Amino acid sequence: MSATTAAPAVRVRGLTKAYGDKTVLNAIDFDIPENVICGLFGRNGSGKTTIMSILTAQNFADSGRAEIFGERPYENPRVLPRICFVRESQRYPDDAKPRHAFAIAKLFFPNWSDDLAAQLIDDFDLPMNRRIKKLSRGQLSAVGVIIGLASRADITFFDEPYLGLDAVARQIFYDRLLADYAEHPRTVVISSHLIDEIADLIEQVLVVDDERIVVNEPVEDLRGRAVTVVGPEPAVDEFVAGREELHRERLGSVASATVLGALSGDDERRLAAAGLSTAPVSLQELVVRLTQHHDSANGAVR
Repeated sequence: MSATTAAPAVRVRGLTKAYGDKTVLNAIDFDIPENVICGLFGRNGSGKTTIMSILTAQNFADSGRAEIFGERPYENPRVLPRICFVRESQRYPDDAKPRHAFAIAKLFFPNWSDDLAAQLIDDFDLPMNRRIKKLSRGQLSAVGVIIGLASRADITFFDEPYLGLDAVARQIFYDRLLADYAEHPRTVVISSHLIDEIADLIEQVLVVDDERIVVNEPVEDLRGRAVTVVGPEPAVDEFVAGREELHRERLGSVASATVLGALSGDDERRLAAAGLSTAPVSLQELVVRLTQHHDSANGAVR
C-alpha cells in the first residue's frame, strides 16, 4: 500500500476556525494522500472533529481553503456522495431503526455494498428492528461503523468510531476495515485516542495540537524519529548530550531518555561500549511526547 500519490484526497491551506474568542485551528496546512488510512490524533478540544466537520461540509472555516479531491465540498454534488462521515454524535429520527438507516445510506452512497453490510450486521449481532434510540451505546457505534465501511465512499471519516464497542467488537471493526480496504482501496481518516490499538492499521499520521498541525507524515517515517536509551544515568547523559530530548524517567541510578533522531552505526557502537540498551518508542508514546515537547517549546502551560 503506497502512502504517496500525485493528487491528494484532502488539501487544506490556511484553515482557521474560532468559536467565540477561542481559536481552535490557526492557519493550518496539510495534505492527505489518496488511498491511505490516516490516523488523526490530538487531545480533546484540539480541533480534530472541527477539521472533519469542515472537510465534510458540516461546519464552516473562518478563513482558508479545504478541498476534497480538488474541490470545495460545501453544496457540491460532485463531492458529497464521495464522502462518508461517521461521528459519535450522529442523530437519527426517533422512530428510525437500523434497517432504515442502512436503506437511506444505500440511496446516498453509490458504492454501497449490501453484502458487506449484511456481514457486519451479523458480526456485530445488531438488532435490525429495534429503534435506534433504544440501542446500547455499543450497538449505536456499530450502526455508524457499518455505514462507514459498507458505504465504500472514496473518503471516509471515522470520529472516535469505537465508543461503546468492547475489545472484540473493536477488533472486528479493524479486521473488516483492513480486509475491505485491501480489496477496495479508498482514503480513510480515523480520529482516535486508542493510538497504539490502531497503529498497525494506519499509514499516515496527522497530529493537531495547540491550534496547529505538529505532525503530518507516513507512520514508518514517524516511528524512526525517536528512540529510548536506557542505562546508568551518567552514561545516558553522555550519550544524549547534544540531542533533542523528549522525555526522561529515573529509577534509582538507572535512567531512560527518549530522544529524537535515528541511530547511526557509530551510535550503535557507542551504546554497546557504554553498556546502554535501547527500547522502541510506541506510536502512542511518540505522539504524546511530541505534543508535550511542542507545548514546552512554545511555552504552553497545560
